[in-house]
Amino acid sequence: MHADTEHEAWLILLRTPTLGGAGLRALLARDGSSTALLTRLRRAPPEGLPAVARAWLHAPDAARIDADLHWLRQPEQRLLTCLDADFPPQLDACPGAPAALFVRGDAARLLLPQLAIVGARAATPEGLAHARRFAAQLGAAGLTISSGLAAGIDGAAHTGALHSAGGTVAVVGTGCDVVYPARHRELAARIVAHGAVVSAFPPATTARATHFPMRNRVLAGLALGVLVVEAGQRSGALITAHAGTTLGREVFAVPGSIANPLARGCHRLIREGAQLVESAEEIIDALRPSIAAQGLRLSARLGEDADVSAASATIAAPDGDAARWLDALGHAPVALETLALRLGQPVAAAAAALGLLELDGRVARTAGGLWQRLPD
Repeated sequence: MHADTEHEAWLILLRTPTLGGAGLRALLARDGSSTALLTRLRRAPPEGLPAVARAWLHAPDAARIDADLHWLRQPEQRLLTCLDADFPPQLDACPGAPAALFVRGDAARLLLPQLAIVGARAATPEGLAHARRFAAQLGAAGLTISSGLAAGIDGAAHTGALHSAGGTVAVVGTGCDVVYPARHRELAARIVAHGAVVSAFPPATTARATHFPMRNRVLAGLALGVLVVEAGQRSGALITAHAGTTLGREVFAVPGSIANPLARGCHRLIREGAQLVESAEEIIDALRPSIAAQGLRLSARLGEDADVSAASATIAAPDGDAARWLDALGHAPVALETLALRLGQPVAAAAAALGLLELDGRVARTAGGLWQRLPD
């Protein structure tokens, strides 16, 4: 089936009022494809589907859908659906997970082990420094650092991780093409170049308060753990941390002075069972079992004196060295899942290996999303 046809059906479904990610997932489980589901909903909409949703299904805004399709045709922009082999399994297993993600940048980053770093928007200089240091050290160890592109701690975390081996992922509550806050426009462009911007919301979606709980849940769902660096008693970062707890993720908090109001949220999390951390190494040690469960491993411990500007990757390709993955790749472009099947490895392991080989300049992704070996 032509990709545009399938994408068009997906876009109509994702923009259908009141349908929702969880509801859409349940419907897809029966039909197996977006086009089949759209056909069925038009012929026999389920009871209780509001009139506004039925009207949209039969007569969607053609200009809006055409604009969405145009967005998807651009390089490094993708609709990643729950029916795709490389939809991140960490998120896929979460109750209420979105049926699809819009991605700008390298979607394969979503298959690498992630740590979410979140915190206050009006952070102190000390808090910003902590966020940058943790992000740079953990990124140098191979963890992908994810955050929400907000002002304060989020921006500092992205900045600290930008040039590390793990790179960074921004999960936003707008469309991927809408930067909020606007002053992070340049930062967002750098994130696309060194990772990915991800959203559960279609292009052109503006910032709305009702979107951020979903943003926070996706952020926690993609990650193995959540680190909170400065947070007030009512900080949105606590919502992400609590989502992480609900989803069985590790939650970490950086303690602070009792005189600092932005330490109170972290202290509250620690009283509720979050792990108090003072170093990146403590986080790595706590996450090793989860990383191993994904078929990946960190090749070295990271001490306080680690070179935070290190650009060399330290996640080891599982079950073999780079030559084995290059041999399996061959000399013709192949899909990520095809490579995984050739070596009998999880898709996440193939994504990790290819990500490191890409950083080393030995493979590249084609415009069609396939992977190709580069000349030596």
